[in-house]
Amino acid sequence: MGQKQCDLCAGTEFEPIGERDRHGKPLTTVICKACGLVAHGQIPTDEELAHYYATEYRKSYHGELTPSDRRVMRAWKNGERIFHQLQPHIDADAAVFEVGAGIGCTVKVFELNGHQSAGIEPGEGFQDYSQQRLLTNVVRGDLFEQPRDHSRELVLLVHVIEHFNSPRRALEYIRGMMADNGLFYVECPNIAAPFARRSKMFHYAHIHNFTPSSLKMLAESCGFQLEMQFGSKEDPYLQMLFSCSDSRKLKIDYNNYQQTMQVIRQATPLRYHLRPRYLSARFSKVASYLREHLTAKQFVADVVKKCQQFASDHEDEQPTELRVVA
Repeated sequence: MGQKQCDLCAGTEFEPIGERDRHGKPLTTVICKACGLVAHGQIPTDEELAHYYATEYRKSYHGELTPSDRRVMRAWKNGERIFHQLQPHIDADAAVFEVGAGIGCTVKVFELNGHQSAGIEPGEGFQDYSQQRLLTNVVRGDLFEQPRDHSRELVLLVHVIEHFNSPRRALEYIRGMMADNGLFYVECPNIAAPFARRSKMFHYAHIHNFTPSSLKMLAESCGFQLEMQFGSKEDPYLQMLFSCSDSRKLKIDYNNYQQTMQVIRQATPLRYHLRPRYLSARFSKVASYLREHLTAKQFVADVVKKCQQFASDHEDEQPTELRVVA
């Protein structure tokens, strides 16, 4: 095995920042001392990841192979949030493609609002649910098998970029799929926000961990430029919208390493629990869990009915022109 290189800047100097994952299992995590990208010390192979995501990921990460009503309700509301967030920035008939579509809720929300919408999802149980219950155009497919025909007008990568063993390879491939005037939306955990104490930060499935700066650096070096960052610095998730660019220049933010290290050093249990927003956030989360238990079943039944009615109303229309390779 050759010397490890940073996927963002190709640097070879790393500092260890973690030895275990959030479950206490051995997992070495390092930070690049040049650009500040945080990643596993040993990157899984394509074969290891393909097996893990097809059969093990949903069980180990979510605790279920088939989505529960609560999970479907959350995903549907999240899909609605993303749609309303992006609606002002896209054409009314823009073709939408989601990589790692999960349950398919976001794909379906865009479809119900007039968009040609499709996606791919490697997880068997979630993808089956997506097609059979929500009647989505989400297939079990691989990103690197999709046609690079410069046809995609909006590509979504929602909590997926952190799972790639090479985000650079993924973003460069996605750029080849997109129209020159296309938009690219990325959402992922924000390691620069105090969203977790240090012992809970790292997970086998999250191979790379991003700050706003490292995600921007990577995207810009792969042919994108930042159009808008949604949310605030305190948000636990990055929400960034990029447009396609002819430039692929890597501009390293040399402050990112020190700034990221400062955040990680401060991620102690005491600091985490003393955050001004901690108690209010915990209260809101407990209250939302209670509401979910009481309302999820009926909510999902209504969603499924809506999807079935939509399919019935549009059964005579031509199938989507989006080319999805299973």
